[in-house]
Formats: sequence, structure tokens, C-alpha cells
Amino acid sequence: MPVSQETLLSDEETDAVLGRHETGVLSLARAGEPYSIPISYGYDAADRRFYLRLVSTPGSEKREFLASTPHARLVVYEPDDPVYWSVIASGTLSEINRDDLTVDHITQYGAAKRPLFEIWGESRPDLEVRLYELQPDELSGHRIEIDRDEASS
Repeated sequence: MPVSQETLLSDEETDAVLGRHETGVLSLARAGEPYSIPISYGYDAADRRFYLRLVSTPGSEKREFLASTPHARLVVYEPDDPVYWSVIASGTLSEINRDDLTVDHITQYGAAKRPLFEIWGESRPDLEVRLYELQPDELSGHRIEIDRDEASS
């Protein structure tokens, strides 16, 4: 599949892609070991910050990774043939203690979509919801145009 053009998105275009979506793939890494999960997120374009409500159970791999303060990367993408958009945010997740919640936090988490990927087949009384922020050290968006005519020749 030949790429005819790849361009970086402006901050405004990047914010628009993130605002159109509510899900992405969060990848965490510690000591060379990766862990990736689909997640729902809220995004504040003014602060360029992500808000996550992550659900886990005791002893879960997710909880172990989150407890290690791993480096995080969030990927949001939008395939729209023949154009493909993607945004990558990299940084460290910060857990927000419920005692430290501010009015701004409550507003952001209230506006964030509820987790779409936390579906359990049976009642799970041991589920724990923790609040996180991702203030990216790096945030970049890309637009890739695919030349379908060239791909079929």
C-alpha cells in the first residue's frame, strides 16, 4: 500500500481528531515489558491533557503495571479511506487521589466518556476505579494519504 503523502497535523487538527474520538489504545512499558489495552478517554484541548478512568481487579496485570508508574503511550487513530489519521501522546500517567480532586478534575472526569471496554460477564465486587491524567511530553498527529490506484497496479 504506497503512501502518496504523509503530513504532520497542526495543533488544531490534532485537537480536532482527539475531540472526535473517545477511545484509543493505551500502551504501558516497564523494564522492557509492554502492556496494551483499549481504553476510553476524555481530552481537554485547552490544557492538551487526557483524563482516564481505569478499572482493574486485585492482582490483575493492569493494576501491576499501573502501580509501577510506567511510561505510557496513547494512540488514537481514524481510518477514512484513502486518508488515515493518527495521534500519539507519550508521557507518564499520574494517578489522581480522590482526596486531591479539584473542581477542574471533577468537570473533566464528568465530561469524559464512561469506560467502554470494561465489560464483565458476571458481577465483580472487587473492581476498583482509579482516576489518571496523562499530560503528554510529546503529542503529534499525522495524516497519511494512500494512493489506491498505485497500490492496484
